[in-house]
Parts: sequence; C-alpha cells; structure tokens
Amino acid sequence: MDRHGAPVSELTWTADGRLERAAVRIPDGSWISVHPGAGAAGPWGASDELRHGAQPLTPFAALDWTRIDRIPPLAEPARLPPGAGTAVLNLLARLAAEQGVGTLRYEGPYPTEQLFLALLESFRWTGDAGADPLAAFMAGGLAWTPAPHARAFEAGGVYVQRRARVEKIGLGGRVFYRPDWQGVGRRTARVVRDDGDTVRASLQVLGVVLEDQAVLDREGAVLALPPPPADPPAHQPLPGALVRGLTASVVAASAPALAGAIRRAAAELTFEWGPVPADLVASTPAAVRLSPRLLRALRAVAERAGTRGERLGATLAALGAAADLVGDELRRRAQAALARAEAEAQAAALRETRGPGAADGAAIAAAVEALLAAADQLA
Repeated sequence: MDRHGAPVSELTWTADGRLERAAVRIPDGSWISVHPGAGAAGPWGASDELRHGAQPLTPFAALDWTRIDRIPPLAEPARLPPGAGTAVLNLLARLAAEQGVGTLRYEGPYPTEQLFLALLESFRWTGDAGADPLAAFMAGGLAWTPAPHARAFEAGGVYVQRRARVEKIGLGGRVFYRPDWQGVGRRTARVVRDDGDTVRASLQVLGVVLEDQAVLDREGAVLALPPPPADPPAHQPLPGALVRGLTASVVAASAPALAGAIRRAAAELTFEWGPVPADLVASTPAAVRLSPRLLRALRAVAERAGTRGERLGATLAALGAAADLVGDELRRRAQAALARAEAEAQAAALRETRGPGAADGAAIAAAVEALLAAADQLA
C-alpha cells in the first residue's frame, strides 16, 4: 500500500511458496504484471514475462522469487511503458531487502546508461569510490544494495517517489528528478528541488527556474499545482548552424553505432522555436519544437557574465541542455530506423567505433555563436 492505503503492488503465492503472479502500479495508474515461467526462452534460458494488462510486453531471465539472487536482463526494454521498468526493479529491491539479500549484480548483456539510472532509483551502488560508476557498471564492476523507494499516488494525478526525501515526481506524463543521485549527476531540465519547507517540480535551465509545476510538502502531499505560463505563439525555424551543432552534440553523447542514424533522423526533421505548453520540448512526426524560454534563461545568465569567455561558456552549457532535450527523440528515431534496416546495415553500424570528429567540433562552435546571437536578439 502507499501512504494513503491504495495498493501499489500485489503478489500471489502458491501453496508450496512459489510466486504465481505479481503486479505493480506504474505512474499513469495502470498495472504491469509479472508471470513466472511464461516468457519465451532467451539466450539466458528460461524466462518470466511482463505484461501490461493482457498485453505481453517482453520476457526476462527467470528468477527464484523466494530468494532474489541477481538483477535479470530484459529482452526488449523499449516496449515498456514509462515507469514500468523502475516499478519492477523496485519490486525486486523490496523483495530482496525483505529476504535479507545484501547485494545483487547485473551480469546481463545490456549494461546501458538507461538501466544504470533506473537502478539508482531502487538500489545503492557499491564499488570503487574513485571510479566513474557508470563506466564501472558497464564493465561489470558494481554491486547493488537494495534500497527500495516508497511510492504514492497523490491528489491531482501527481505520482511521488520517496526515500529519505522526495526524489521523483510524475505529473501529466512528465517526470521530474533530483539532479543528484548518490553522487551521480543527472542532466535534466525537469528537476525536483527544495525551496524552504516545500519540494517543487520545476523546469530549470542553467540554474534559472522557469516555472514550478507542482508544490509539495516534504512528505509528498500536494500543496499547489500552479498553471503553466504561456509561451509566445510565434514559430521560428532554428538556424541551420544551430541544428547542425545540436545534432553533433547529440551524436557526441550517444553510442557510436547510432551516429549515422541520428544524423539521418535529424536531417528529416524541421527544428523550430515555438510554444511548448508545460515543457521545453515537443515533437511531431515531422518536427521538433523548442521553447524560447531556453533563450530567456541563456540571456539572463549571459547578461550577468563578466567576459565574453563566460558568455560563451554559458552558451555552450545551454547548447548541451538543448541537446539533452532533443536527444532522446533523435535516439529513439535512430534506434527504430536501425531496427528496420537490413542485417548488413545493422552489422556495419555495430562495428562503428569512431567518436565525434573535427567537423562535429566546428559545428558545435558555430552553434554556440548562433545560439548566443538568438538570445541577444530577444525582445
């Protein structure tokens, strides 16, 4: 149950102690269920299966649910609805903690950054304190101590995750995170922040708070849901130099195998400034739109800068924030295109190991100048 007595997980056990079925509630209020032994066998052998309602989603390596001994690999994580992976991992963490399991390891074939960030929400990593924890995770060098969070469904459709503090807030399909998790910085414009005795779900860029979308007390109860301010209605295309620099920035932060597909996906889209209700980025099949509030945040910081070098440094940070906003959409399109590609093209992409080149560096430098000029031209 959550703190209001509403169910957030349900487990059914057989008479001989085996797990028959488990279900967990996800942020949109629907349920993901676990069906032991029901999945198609994978490269790891026997599989359990996740379902959303009656719809099968993906198999994952079968577990002994009476004694959790590892974090299992999942065949198709992209098929999970938002928040489902975290909810299932939290169920694993809670069961492992109740069973007295000290640490778990993930030894599957997919030690991705996305999985690493999801694990931080329900576990605490242990390893070499001086090492890069993400790199150590991808090399198989981290163990994970169960540290499940409490989940609650609050008034106004607000979803809250809490351990020692409120760590994550879901609202209207948007998710807000603490920027710091166990010493790991999480780059996001949708932040959970403390303000006096309140906790707020805010849009924030370059340290400039653009709006608060939810105001909670320290326990997670909703105090206010401020209406979002309106962006100006005008639409304006991004300069070509800025689009090229954004694309290069996304490529630089992505796996080399996706580089070519990301460039092709970006070339097929129109990028523009325009109104984005309650957020900073929106996408359609043909376009990606960024809120001009990004420019206002940059202008506020640039006007306080003492030197041109400081202005350019702030603008580079703003370009990185914009790339973070559009990056997930470009990577999603790139991954879908590669999944549709012929086997030979997929193999060629997987062999790609080159990082960003001199042309990408030049594109990013030109984009910084274009972005600073756009901020300076604001009325």
